[in-house]
Amino acid sequence: MSKMTQHDNFIYLTYSLILLLLGMALAQQFFDPSVQRLMQSATVVTLLVAVWGVKDEQYIFRKAFIFPVAIIFTSLLSYYLDNIDLNYAHLFLLLGFFISTAYQTAKQVIFTGEIDGNKILGAICLYILLGLIWALLYTLIHLASLNAFNGMPDSKLWYETMPDFVYFSFVTLTTLGFGDISPAMPVTRFLVYFEAIVGQFYLAILVASLVGSKISNSSQKQSNETHEANHE
Repeated sequence: MSKMTQHDNFIYLTYSLILLLLGMALAQQFFDPSVQRLMQSATVVTLLVAVWGVKDEQYIFRKAFIFPVAIIFTSLLSYYLDNIDLNYAHLFLLLGFFISTAYQTAKQVIFTGEIDGNKILGAICLYILLGLIWALLYTLIHLASLNAFNGMPDSKLWYETMPDFVYFSFVTLTTLGFGDISPAMPVTRFLVYFEAIVGQFYLAILVASLVGSKISNSSQKQSNETHEANHE
């Protein structure tokens, strides 16, 4: 099996994040809410492998059996933290990890080398990570104050509310604004409209720039090939 590198890691990460979001929805639809722990653990492992692991030449996750072991371990750890009332600490750690991962992704996408298809996929992954970061912020605020959002159940269990906030976050990030969930406090209103602003600027500037650079590089390559052919 070939090793994942920075030239193809975002291909795998794009598929994984989409499947994980789908898995989160299916878990909420058909299974006990606590199954979300497994989905969260799978997300952590996926990000470790695709974003952080490619920077390590020894790549500790290259052995297939590491995956189920890591998922089980992180699931048990989150269960332990929740049961000793440290769910806030757990979510803050997860938020810090997501922010760090988004930063590492941005460095690979924005500040390195020629734009290619993998970096464009990386831009999509970064967009998804932004939605997940805001979903965690909304979840933390909801746990601190059950009156922070309209349309949310009065639950203090993060794994019961986070899937709804993931949905709400991406609806906000894309400025769809269905209105079934809405902010009820000044702080949450600020976070919501700020996420909408970030989402629009991201799409308008970063993704357009990446696609434009890809087209420009392709045109330049074609022009050079035509120039060389004319001189032969």
